[in-house]
Amino acid sequence: MDALLLISFGGPEGPEDVMPFLENVTRGRNVPRERLEEVAEHYHLFGGVSPINELCRELKSAIEDLVDVPVYWGNRNWPPYLEDTVARMKEDGVRSAAAFVTSAYSGYSSSGQYLEDIARARAAVPDAPEITKLPVYCLEPGFLEPFTANTREALAQAPGARLVFTAHSVPLAQKGSEDYVRELEEVARRVHAASGSDRPYDLVYQSRSGPPSQPWLEPDVLDHLERLHEEGVDSVVLVPIGFVSDHMEVKFDLDVEARQTAEKLGMTLVRASTPGAALAPLARDLFERA
Repeated sequence: MDALLLISFGGPEGPEDVMPFLENVTRGRNVPRERLEEVAEHYHLFGGVSPINELCRELKSAIEDLVDVPVYWGNRNWPPYLEDTVARMKEDGVRSAAAFVTSAYSGYSSSGQYLEDIARARAAVPDAPEITKLPVYCLEPGFLEPFTANTREALAQAPGARLVFTAHSVPLAQKGSEDYVRELEEVARRVHAASGSDRPYDLVYQSRSGPPSQPWLEPDVLDHLERLHEEGVDSVVLVPIGFVSDHMEVKFDLDVEARQTAEKLGMTLVRASTPGAALAPLARDLFERA
């Protein structure tokens, strides 16, 4: 293949970007304006900047150091838009590329939607390059090992803490949700086994949205912290295995809301880091196998 294409979700990079970004994310879903304004405040707590674009730049740079082909980057919801990137790839003479997406799991939101993104971008560019999405990689050593190292580092700050693995919730009815859950359960099991912890662990979910009447994956991380407190647990390490890098959902839902909940309960809470640019060797390995 002629190139490697990094595909991500995208995020605002300043206060003026926040509402247009959220409108992009929710287009066609009839989300009330007041809900968008509520979510916008999460971003404004961090200066209107999501960490994801800068982390993608770091990952792209790290991949470029490891491969001998051009590396491109395109987003679903914010510049650089995937359609524009595919157009540039065509102008550069790229005929075929492998796509590494910043989501490690199966399921519609984690994998299927990226296939739709690729198809839509190619349809917008006459004679677009062939683009092949690289396989789901949540069980690859290059994904598990950085999470294990980060979990050990977090446990060193809170010895004996209960490990609580978190992932983005999705509707129970969403296509592929069963595969998504099975993979998360296996990742949690493997990281726990390799972490050195001899305490029980849990898999919980965060960042749900949609109407309350729609069933989503549970338990919610905040509710779970309350239950652990009732059971006498006083120290927790949160490991966001559902995220390859720090999204706003990690920064707000865990670093703000979960931390505030833990403080209210008198619990020690440490959040393990996401892999970020440490995934570059994995992207190289998957590309070389393609």
